[in-house]
Amino acid sequence: MQFSRRSLLRAAAMAPAFSLPGIVRAQSQTTLRFIPVIDLAFLDPIYSTAQVSRNHGFMVYDTLYGMNAALEVSPQMVSGHVVSNDAKQWDLTLRDGLFWHDGERVLARDCVASIRRWASRDGFGGELMAATEELSAPDDRTIRFRLRRPFPLLPQALGKAAVHAAFMMPERFASQDPLKPITEVIGSGPFRFIADERVPGVRNAYARFERYQPRQDGKPDWTAGPKIVHYDRVVWTTTPDPGTAVAALQTGEQDWQETTPHDLLPVLKQSDEVETRVLDPRGYACMLRVSHLQPPFDNPAVRRALLGAIDQADFMTAVAGGDPAYQLSPIGYFAPGTPMANDIGLDVFRGPRDMAKVKADLAAAGYNGEKVVLLSPGNSAAQKPLGQVAADMLRRAGMNVDHQALDFAVVLQRQLKKDPIDKGGWSAAVGNWQGIDWLNPAGNTNLRGEGKVAGWYSSERMGGLRGQWLTASSLEEQQRICREIQALAFDEIPYFPIGLYKQPTAYRKSITGILDGTAVFWNVRPS
Repeated sequence: MQFSRRSLLRAAAMAPAFSLPGIVRAQSQTTLRFIPVIDLAFLDPIYSTAQVSRNHGFMVYDTLYGMNAALEVSPQMVSGHVVSNDAKQWDLTLRDGLFWHDGERVLARDCVASIRRWASRDGFGGELMAATEELSAPDDRTIRFRLRRPFPLLPQALGKAAVHAAFMMPERFASQDPLKPITEVIGSGPFRFIADERVPGVRNAYARFERYQPRQDGKPDWTAGPKIVHYDRVVWTTTPDPGTAVAALQTGEQDWQETTPHDLLPVLKQSDEVETRVLDPRGYACMLRVSHLQPPFDNPAVRRALLGAIDQADFMTAVAGGDPAYQLSPIGYFAPGTPMANDIGLDVFRGPRDMAKVKADLAAAGYNGEKVVLLSPGNSAAQKPLGQVAADMLRRAGMNVDHQALDFAVVLQRQLKKDPIDKGGWSAAVGNWQGIDWLNPAGNTNLRGEGKVAGWYSSERMGGLRGQWLTASSLEEQQRICREIQALAFDEIPYFPIGLYKQPTAYRKSITGILDGTAVFWNVRPS
């Protein structure tokens, strides 16, 4: 019998699983029990825009660069890079000790295929590839970008923690169609996905990857620095009812609840066993997405007329309650408190709403009673109330509303349809994104104006401004361009920003080391 080198590596990687009797291993294992915000409907974080898929991605996959809580990027899978040829060539060198979960060594060609697949789905990645003349793997450890023009934000694109993050996959998976979800999970991250323990809608399980080698430099900080795992297993249990989830946390049945409803915070704050805190001060930016392909929102005048109906505070109070510490409005098209945020156009959201005027403005704009099919995830604690407020607002504005509260996964799939509403299409949908998704015009996919993402907003003017931002030589110039971008957005209305809320997480005091940013599972340990 002949053995290939890769077969031997695979066998070596799997060996630890058989090194001890099963009963001894089971008794010695430590398990972190986690309640995700919603069910993990899609295992492919490149296909899916869901944050839960991104969080799953960071467990099992790794990225070439990482991002810390201050939004700074640093090498993660790469040991470093060399920039040459007047900043038109970048050579990224993979660090030693990188293995896929099946035992094969991570090669540069795997990463080249992964970058291509990611870039076909991500706006920032699309900008990087548009600036790239050739992407290649001249040897097993070198990823080479030969650029048409300098792209100084290359590490930021490859290291962003927002959806879609640039997760590396084996070439055989990364070469597959990005518009079809991958169902087999093989990464090189600190955890292995345990496929045979998956129960859709109920549970997902992960095991520490024994061969994962954390970086030796830096400190653990969100997705940057050493990813040191202290638990043998992590089990995600989907718990749709928030009260049931909080009770499980209180009794010790669960260790960590990713998102705790604001109205239940007073209960948890009385517990001596539970800690609550906000991991990401940039919060969650919310939107009312509209289809630019379907009446009535294919008409920009109708979109502008509806601005007068939107009370962002109503939306945020429905999600986060009345405590001003957990909500912020008005907001525009960039996450408040981040460098590109500005106040251009925000006056439209200030002051009382005049629905009689909105009705008249809609009629003058050409609205004639067309049905508005509004989608919302009925099983999402945050997005369900957004949908309820949106339906009420649209009706009070005189619109003919068909509000469909559906399963979260169904909403995600439905929004990809371009069909007329009588053939399964849609008119509007609510959604929430982390503030990091709205940092800049390259990363905010909903603002890009390419007509490639749900909503199908297309704008040459917006594309031109985005191009100027990418080549801007200073922060001040970037900020000036973003003011122009926001002014244009309030004229063309790619979507309606409807406020920002800050989301607490809750965990038992028996665990420590939870990092700021999003839910990641390295550095967390039993106390």
